[in-house]
Amino acid sequence: MFQSALPALGLLLLMMAAAFALQRWKRHLPGIGHTGGPTLRVMHSVALGPQQRLVTVQVGEGADALCLVLGVAPGSVSTVHSLPMPPETRTTAPTGAPGATAAGAFASRLAQLMNPSAKGPHAPH
Repeated sequence: MFQSALPALGLLLLMMAAAFALQRWKRHLPGIGHTGGPTLRVMHSVALGPQQRLVTVQVGEGADALCLVLGVAPGSVSTVHSLPMPPETRTTAPTGAPGATAAGAFASRLAQLMNPSAKGPHAPH
């Protein structure tokens, strides 16, 4: 009986050793594992339908921060609009309401862009 279980145990040990070796090897391969891409933060999300959403996302931090308005559907994500983050939202949000300041500032900036009589650095000409 032990002779019939010996190949199965050997195969199990071989598979465990291969999994351990691949896990260790993964750390040394570029592009696999943790990626050091830009930081993303969802600022606000609005449901447009049963499976469609409009999402505002902050990409990056500090002076490189950018705000994207994305249309999200089951099969696609598309950029609706992008604009630089206003200076007052580039700082960290208060601990009491995370994202509340950034979302409110973005909403006011978007309203400013939508209003043709608005005066500002990004106002339509």
